[in-house]
Amino acid sequence: MKRIILLNLIILAVFFANAQHPLSLSDAIGTALKNNYDMQIVMHNEKIAEIRNNWGTVGRYPYIGLTADNRNSANINDNENFVQNNFSAGANLSWTLFDGYSVHINKAKFEQLEELSHQNTAIVVEGTIQSVVLAYYSVLLEKEKLDVYQKVMTLSEDRFTQVKQRKDFGASVTYDVLQAQNAFLSDKASYLLQQVAFKNALRDLNFLMAVEIGSEFNLTSVFEAIPKDYQLADLATQMTENNKSLKNQYINQTLLENAAALAKSDFSPNISFAGGATVNNNRSNYKTSGESWTNSTNFYGNFTLSYNLFSGGNRKRAVQIANIDEEVGKVEIEQMTHELNNSLANIYEFYLVRKELLNVAGENLAAAELNLQISREKFESGAINSFNFRDVQNLYLNAATQKLEAVYDFIDTHTTMLRMSGTIIQEFE
Repeated sequence: MKRIILLNLIILAVFFANAQHPLSLSDAIGTALKNNYDMQIVMHNEKIAEIRNNWGTVGRYPYIGLTADNRNSANINDNENFVQNNFSAGANLSWTLFDGYSVHINKAKFEQLEELSHQNTAIVVEGTIQSVVLAYYSVLLEKEKLDVYQKVMTLSEDRFTQVKQRKDFGASVTYDVLQAQNAFLSDKASYLLQQVAFKNALRDLNFLMAVEIGSEFNLTSVFEAIPKDYQLADLATQMTENNKSLKNQYINQTLLENAAALAKSDFSPNISFAGGATVNNNRSNYKTSGESWTNSTNFYGNFTLSYNLFSGGNRKRAVQIANIDEEVGKVEIEQMTHELNNSLANIYEFYLVRKELLNVAGENLAAAELNLQISREKFESGAINSFNFRDVQNLYLNAATQKLEAVYDFIDTHTTMLRMSGTIIQEFE
């Protein structure tokens, strides 16, 4: 009977394992870039910017309109009653021929806005990649922690069982049993809480990928840190060339320059043309004399030159404000460049320190594992008591979690540094 139950459990375990879909880091990134909600929104905004960037939007082409009008009236008077029907149709064209080059300036503005939209999309892509990388490794971190907590819980359970057996033979007292039981229950509670942390981390990853709630994945990438050597000067050069936020600031500066040019264009005259044709068809039907028709066609074409001689100094003030905004934009570029260089230097220092901490945590864990193995043998042989063994367990637990967190912290710093230097897309392409 026990064999049958064990066989069924194995079959169920295999079934549920197969129900989980394998998911590598690159697959997770690709799914998120396709489905992520922020990505969908920014792609739609980019499409809007592309549609707006058109010569027709800025008024380069003429406006053409058609009109049609039908009027009917009945006139009753003392002389002679009559009915009148009037139909008119026309076509008109209006075209601004010159307005101080504002058409070209506005077109350049929309081109920059479209480029700004592309850069915003790139920023969201970078942010999505960084978020997915950290969320993916967060799941692996919680899974590795879960394995550590399970190992410690199993050791406590074995210890609890051994102490109970010793008590049965009179080698231990009730106090030792209670202490071992408390340790086991405490480790079991930590294990159960870690299970929740693991499931929450997996849900966060699913949300970033915008997949259905409850989707099960088997993460196939390895939870490891791969240190690389970087030079701060090279990273600073890459940041200046590739950082998307800095590129956006340069685009904003170009928009400020366009705004200044547009303010100056208000001092130029405006030349426009309006032309068209109107056809009138009029029918009058008199009670005694019968009906009569009147047809006419009217063509017109007019040029208009207008110039604003004085507007209370508004144009002059607008130019002054636009020039000041342009200078402010230059200061903001300098500020952002300085700030990014400072942040990059800080992140680079963290990267170097956390690379060293990886080695420290690895050596600490190796010593803790060896200490745990020796202490377990000594405990089983009675060379040390349960209190000493519990202390060694806690030392191992702390060393194991510190090693795992050191790996995750290194990945976090590395990913942040890649994004700041503008190379995260190439790294995870």
